Amino acid sequence: MKKLPRQLLAWGAATAVLLAVFALYAQPDFMLTLADQLWACF
Repeated sequence: MKKLPRQLLAWGAATAVLLAVFALYAQPDFMLTLADQLWACF
């Protein structure tokens, strides 16, 4: 595979992951669940 397509694929994958994480953090129910799971560790 050439360098440019591989780099574009990597940037595209990183962007998709970041957008998915942002979509999850934008949901208050997810944030509450995450906070409860984190608090349960202590």
